[in-house]
Amino acid sequence: DFCKEFNARTAHIAPGTPMPCRVTVRPDRSFHFDLRTPQTSWLLLNAVEAPRNKKGNRKGASKPGHETVGTISLKHVYEIAKIKQSELRLSGLSLEGLCRSIIYQARSIGINVVA
Repeated sequence: DFCKEFNARTAHIAPGTPMPCRVTVRPDRSFHFDLRTPQTSWLLLNAVEAPRNKKGNRKGASKPGHETVGTISLKHVYEIAKIKQSELRLSGLSLEGLCRSIIYQARSIGINVVA
């Protein structure tokens, strides 16, 4: 049952997208799971098409502030914020607050944000 429901709820997600999932199993063998959105850093690095490391994962700058891996526009930041706001635990935050948080995270991994 779990596999069928999990596959049905994740069918629309592109392969290779990391989707954190919290699974709760009760003593009566019933279950509940929450799918979360991909990590913000993963969304940012894929938006700028950052270089990949030896394992094939995208990586940020080794010296943020001194070197950059790419540039992203505020429109992209807004779209990422809308994706993150769809998550239940972040739905109470304002879109502006999420955008600020995403901009700060982008700077911390070596991505420039332009207007």
